[in-house]
Amino acid sequence: MRGKRGPVLTVLAVVLALLAVADLLKPLRLEGADTGLVFLGRRLDSASSAVVGPLVSVFLFVYAAGIWGLRGWAVPIAWLYAVYVTTNLLLFPFRTPQPPDAGVGYLIFGVVYGVLAIGGSIGGAVLLGRRRA
Repeated sequence: MRGKRGPVLTVLAVVLALLAVADLLKPLRLEGADTGLVFLGRRLDSASSAVVGPLVSVFLFVYAAGIWGLRGWAVPIAWLYAVYVTTNLLLFPFRTPQPPDAGVGYLIFGVVYGVLAIGGSIGGAVLLGRRRA
């Protein structure tokens, strides 16, 4: 790959590393009883998160390291992650029951989160692809 990482990819690498730490901690439910790792649209329980969380964390750490070092192998990982994020978000409303008291705020959060997550993951893949040698 050529060129410098730049501020956008630097921020993306740091955010991905933080997400990796957060996913590693999901089984502890530090964010509350109704939280947990979401994998393929389904919120996992603590036991499942204890297995899947470390795997997702390793994937995210490897991806973050690839961005940080501008490695060519990070591009396919970026596209794989973009597909995973998009699939996860599209499946979530169908595979995870929404709380009965979910109001407009829940919907607004979901839309904003979806735009940022999909935009960030696809944007990261595009930016990395542009730096390919």
